Amino acid sequence: MPVNFKSGGFYPHLFSYLPKNLLNQLNYLKTFFAPYSKRVYLVGGAVRDMVQKELNQRDITLKDMDIEVYGIEVKKFEKLMKELGAKGVGKSFFVYKWRESIDISLPRVESKVREGHRGFKVKVAKDEEEASIRRDFRMNALMLNIYSGELLDFWGGIEDIKNRKIRIINEKKFKEDSLRVLRGMQFSARFGYKIEKKSLEIMDKISLNDLSKERIFWEFEKMFKGSYPHYGVFALYRLHLDRKIFKTSFPSKSFLKTALELAKEKENFQKELYKFYFLYILGKNLHKPFSLFLEKLQAPKEYYKVFKFQKSLPKKRGDRFLAGLALKYPLSFWLGNYKKDVQQRAKELGIWEKRLEPIKPFHLLQEGFKGKELGEELRRRSLKFVRERFKV
Repeated sequence: MPVNFKSGGFYPHLFSYLPKNLLNQLNYLKTFFAPYSKRVYLVGGAVRDMVQKELNQRDITLKDMDIEVYGIEVKKFEKLMKELGAKGVGKSFFVYKWRESIDISLPRVESKVREGHRGFKVKVAKDEEEASIRRDFRMNALMLNIYSGELLDFWGGIEDIKNRKIRIINEKKFKEDSLRVLRGMQFSARFGYKIEKKSLEIMDKISLNDLSKERIFWEFEKMFKGSYPHYGVFALYRLHLDRKIFKTSFPSKSFLKTALELAKEKENFQKELYKFYFLYILGKNLHKPFSLFLEKLQAPKEYYKVFKFQKSLPKKRGDRFLAGLALKYPLSFWLGNYKKDVQQRAKELGIWEKRLEPIKPFHLLQEGFKGKELGEELRRRSLKFVRERFKV
C-alpha cells in the first residue's frame, strides 16, 4: 500500500525503485561522502518520480539522478570531485557529472543578472530550504537524504503530486527562467497534471523571446511524447503559446476538438510514430499546413521527412482514398491511421504493412519506357488501377 507521506518522514524503501546500476552507484557515493557530510540528498525529478511510483501514478525506470551535497566548502568539494573523477559541466554553478547518469552539485542560490539561461549570479546556499526555493515547481523540490531516507518537502510538493497539480514555488524566482513556462506545459502532458490557476496566470505573463528555437523544441517534443497529450493542448491554449510560438491565434473550438481527439484516440497511436500525432491532429483541426508548426519550432529533419507526404484525415475515407495513399507508402506510416476504421480496412486490403504496387516498373521497362516517361506512365496506370478497382 502507498505510504502516507509527510515532510520529515523516513522512507528508505524508496531507494528500491532505483535500477541496480544506479543503486550501486548511489551506495558507492554514500561511502565516498560519509567522512565529510551526511547531508547528502537525492533531489529533483528522481525523487518526484519515486513518489509518483509509490502512489501508483506512474511505472517508470529512473535513468539519472541529481545529488546535492551540503556542509562542504567549495574548494574541498572541487578537490573531492577531482578525486571522484567527476567532470565539471557547470563549474560556475558547482555542478559535476559522474558516471554519465549522475549530476553532483553543491546547493546553490541563483539571482538573475542578465538575459539568457546562463545570465545568473550564483552562490552556495546556507541550508536545504534556501536551496530548494530556486526550483520551478513544488513537486520538483523534494529532497531525499541518501543515508537516512528522510524526505524533505518545504513547499507542499507531496500534496501536489497526490492531487495531480502543478504549482509554482516562488513567483520571483520562477520568472527568472522563461523556459519554465514550457516545462510546465510538458509536465502537464507527461503526468496528466493540471496547472494551478494562479500559476497559470503567472506563467502566461512571461515573455519567451529570450529562448532559442532549439530549447523551445526540446520542451515541445517532450509534450509530444507525453502520455496525456490532451493536457498539453490545454496548457498550450491557456498559456497563449499559439501567439507566442507560432505567431498566430487559433480558435478555441479547434483547441477543444484537438484535446478531445487526442484523449480519445491516443490508445490507437502507433508506437514508432507516437510523437508525430500531436502536430498532425492539431494541424488537421486548425486547417493549417504542417509546415507552419515545423518552421516555427525549427523541427529537425526527422519531422520534415515524416510530414512531407502526409495527407490530412478526410471525414469520408473510402477504399479509393486509402488505396491511392498506399501508392506512396504503407498506411502504417500514415498519421491518419489512428482511426480504427482505417487500421481495420488497411489490413483487409493488404496495404497496412506494404505499399500498393499494382504496376511493376519492370513491365514498363520491357515496353520501352524509361527516365521521366517511365515515372509518369507508372503513376498514370497506378491511378487508373485504383479508380477502376476501388470504391470512393
